[in-house]
Amino acid sequence: MASNMLLAGVLALCFSVALASIVPVQDFCVGDPNGQASANGLACKDPKSVTPDDFSFSGLDKPGNTSNPSGSKVTSFNANQIPGLNSQGLSMVRVDYAPYGFNPPHTHPRASEIFAVLEGTIEVGFVSGVPELRHFKKVLNKGDIFIFPFGLIHYQKNVGKGNAVAIAAFNNQSPGMIPLAGTMYQSQPDIGDDIVARSFQLDQGFVKNIQAKQ
Repeated sequence: MASNMLLAGVLALCFSVALASIVPVQDFCVGDPNGQASANGLACKDPKSVTPDDFSFSGLDKPGNTSNPSGSKVTSFNANQIPGLNSQGLSMVRVDYAPYGFNPPHTHPRASEIFAVLEGTIEVGFVSGVPELRHFKKVLNKGDIFIFPFGLIHYQKNVGKGNAVAIAAFNNQSPGMIPLAGTMYQSQPDIGDDIVARSFQLDQGFVKNIQAKQ
């Protein structure tokens, strides 16, 4: 009986600590990029100097420049652009796609993502972890929403003939982004070309050639 009560007490303590780690302890902590002290985020600005502008940002309607090899542009709206997002556990991006442009496979190591199509037709997909490595994909149209689970590799591709636009939101003020191809080919110093070649079952000379161009 005593051991059960002790276990219940430990579980309750763990639960309370988990809640304390995600529930704000003050109304807001507007980020101060010049502040010295911080705790898993930006230092807090003096509340007396906070203004409504700290909680707003203009430019969500501005299209991104898609003149690049992938034909897409991700425009971020996080605590660096909107200081009031600091400590709120939220961020978002606008993604613009040229015809047949794509957002290459990548992961967000610190967040889940909800993805909403504003214009166009976009194929989306993600892959579950081992051992299944199941590929979930779907074609979305204007007004459709899709979820990319926490940390899983995912991608988007404009499969329409015109431009496409989407908005994505994250449950972290700094979700991070790890590009699959970029990680393997552009890391500094390089990952050994023999490791990359064997991982992707490619010729080692082919990998060396790609790494030399980065």
